Amino acid sequence: MKRQHSHLTPHHPLSGAETTAAEIVSGVDLTGRRAVVTGGASGVGVETARALASAGAEVTLAVRDTGAGARTTEDITATTGNQGGRVAHLDLADQDSVAAFVSAWEGALHILVNNAGVMASPELRTPEGWELQFATNHLGHFALALGLGPALARDGGARVVAVSSSAHHRSGVVFEDIHFRRRAYEPWSADGQSKTANVLFAVEAAKRRAADGVTVNALMPGGIRTDLQRHVSDAELARLRARAAGGAELEWKTPEHAPDPEAAALLWQDSQDTLAAKG
Repeated sequence: MKRQHSHLTPHHPLSGAETTAAEIVSGVDLTGRRAVVTGGASGVGVETARALASAGAEVTLAVRDTGAGARTTEDITATTGNQGGRVAHLDLADQDSVAAFVSAWEGALHILVNNAGVMASPELRTPEGWELQFATNHLGHFALALGLGPALARDGGARVVAVSSSAHHRSGVVFEDIHFRRRAYEPWSADGQSKTANVLFAVEAAKRRAADGVTVNALMPGGIRTDLQRHVSDAELARLRARAAGGAELEWKTPEHAPDPEAAALLWQDSQDTLAAKG
């Protein structure tokens, strides 16, 4: 039977579109809790880390550029007074880097925010031949979450957040050719596939980790101009924003069903097989 492409519908937000991170954590005490934010040195990751730190959490920025991470940590310390910030190297496109991060982690982990990513990049591949966006946005975070599984289960009540985006409308996971080995590469389709994978990961992980007391969710942060868009021209951004403002769905077909548990389970197995083949 031919595998079907998976599509997702967005969840309704728990708060308003203009609710700030600081408002979300207001009154929340995360003292003694440890958090990891991937890509925490730029964009949404910075403010996520800042909000967690302001609530008392010990936040580790897992970043490729540790110099930028150190500067961000200093800024977060200055604005929150929290001295518990840390920086660790992590390149999600490099499975050896992911393994090194996991190996170096000691003790419990209470919050994992899978935030880092690349978007609409030119056709690039990892040494394994994996398409870069899928390898970074999904496979890297998948390996990280699995590797940190014991740390997340240690104290109970841990949370994992997968940061997706509305780009998931552009493509389901094309299981027949995830890495564009036979079909022509298209950066937006590759981006959309990886963002769908983020949500499908959350669907399956929530089921698998429930017994450990780990809660897993996915979210869409909205359209925010960050360095993630470095490969996108201003003209393309303007075109996308105009479509969004007008409610147009010229290329983004709205899915008819909620996240597909069957596709989520299939992606989980495919990802495990992919990582095992590398090893």
